[in-house]
Amino acid sequence: MSIDLRLRGGTVTTPGGAVEADVLVDDGRIVGLVSASVPAEAAQTVDVSGKQVLPGMIDVHVHTREPGYEHKEDIFTTSQQAAVGGVTTIFGMPNLRPPTTTAATLDDVLARYAATSLVDYNHNPAATQSGEIKAMAERGVRAYKVYMVVDTGRDYPHPAGTGMHDHGDLLRMMDEIAATGLRFIIHPHDQALMDYIEKQYWDRGENTPQGYAQAYAERNGVIWDTAIDVILRLAEASGCPIHIAHMQTKRSIDAVRRAKARGLDVTCEVNHWAPFLSTWNDVETLGPYALSYWVPDEGRAAIWEGMRDGTIDMVSSDHAPHTREEKEVGWTKMWSAHTGTPGIQYYYPLLLDAVVRGELTLQRVSELVALSPADKFGLAAKKGAIAVGLDADLVVADLDTTWTITNDGVLSRCGWTPYDGRTIGANIERTYVRGVPVFENDKVVGQPGHAKLAVA
Repeated sequence: MSIDLRLRGGTVTTPGGAVEADVLVDDGRIVGLVSASVPAEAAQTVDVSGKQVLPGMIDVHVHTREPGYEHKEDIFTTSQQAAVGGVTTIFGMPNLRPPTTTAATLDDVLARYAATSLVDYNHNPAATQSGEIKAMAERGVRAYKVYMVVDTGRDYPHPAGTGMHDHGDLLRMMDEIAATGLRFIIHPHDQALMDYIEKQYWDRGENTPQGYAQAYAERNGVIWDTAIDVILRLAEASGCPIHIAHMQTKRSIDAVRRAKARGLDVTCEVNHWAPFLSTWNDVETLGPYALSYWVPDEGRAAIWEGMRDGTIDMVSSDHAPHTREEKEVGWTKMWSAHTGTPGIQYYYPLLLDAVVRGELTLQRVSELVALSPADKFGLAAKKGAIAVGLDADLVVADLDTTWTITNDGVLSRCGWTPYDGRTIGANIERTYVRGVPVFENDKVVGQPGHAKLAVA
């Protein structure tokens, strides 16, 4: 037997559990999980003894900022961070300039991925223009996206053309998407309630990180809970498969748990900032650099419970880089700052550190990062697990090491990470996309042109 690659001596996380096996790869796919005694002539053999061999992460929520906002990030730099962070497939988001709302703008974005991405890709266009849905489905997208939000005090990160919060418009779009069988990703938000709540904070002069954090968590997260209640009811009425971003309240997680029990086709995600960057201390010390959102203790406990019991289907980074200048204004004018935080480079390592600390099992992490996203977004025939016949999207990790995240290691154009100075006990050493190394020996080695559109 002649093959391209053999990963020798590692502990492999498979859908059936951990096994001691060598992983055999040929022509981009896994062709064997075998004992060390099984002969195979390999073009390259890599000794991974003592290491964990894991599935590459499928991150369905990534803001590449290209086109239109390349001063923050671009597809190439995003994919570099993905490679270092063990992410082998990314789904981009539509809040670009121009926003991805038509087949023509989608064609442009997909061509950009093909030219510069180091990892496999897809894109979630905004479902705001009736009549474009079918044409975009024909391009191979796996989902659509919409924001139930209108920015106040700024025009980004939710630009015109990507938002929809009228309930009739949402139901009409769900009906149109349901006909494709694809999933509808929704950023939940009750704009009318937020308008009322925000004005109270502004009238009191609380335009600070602390005021912003409290406003979005006001009244036990009422803006999130009411929006998610509406989403679930409209999904039930339309039969549209939905995916809810930014899970962060106990009530919403309970609502999704009940909806699943009723048989509703709903999935949801938790982003890096929710379990790892959402304490009040983070808000106090990092201010605008921690926001995204503050999650009170009850919500954070519910997040961890949901991640463990399967209510939360997957983890997605919500990688959202902004420049320091766009963040610094937030110390005194938080509603003018661009919210969101970079996260794709460190989310998988932070999850593996949670395994080391006993908060998650390695099996559950592999489900959250790979198996479930592949299943729910129609990629399970090719990706999402270490199994014979699937793409060799692989990560080699050391769970017996200690290192410190620093701004010096950041590959994002923004040049900073909210995790600067955080010490963790797990590290990703190698990443393979369809059997080809994109990160090894502490270097990004992937080349543009290898990446492919991830389709069913």
